[in-house]
Amino acid sequence: MELSPENTDEKPRKAAANSPDPITRPTIHAYNLDDSKTPGGIKVRFKVRIVTGPRARRYDARQAEAIRELLQWAHHHPQDSR
Repeated sequence: MELSPENTDEKPRKAAANSPDPITRPTIHAYNLDDSKTPGGIKVRFKVRIVTGPRARRYDARQAEAIRELLQWAHHHPQDSR
């Protein structure tokens, strides 16, 4: 087997070098969607709040509980496939 640049051990290091730095402090990122690509030109904006440490663990637990409740609800309310 011939080694191409994709098969060498250099690629993982290169990919790691292109990765963003880990988020170490709370921050907010906002994203605006292009109005020309939304239904009726509606303005859409996402705000993503980054939290770390104990607060992040509380958010993770809340999210896991919400997903569990949704899955239970979906199990008890199956959709008619007609």
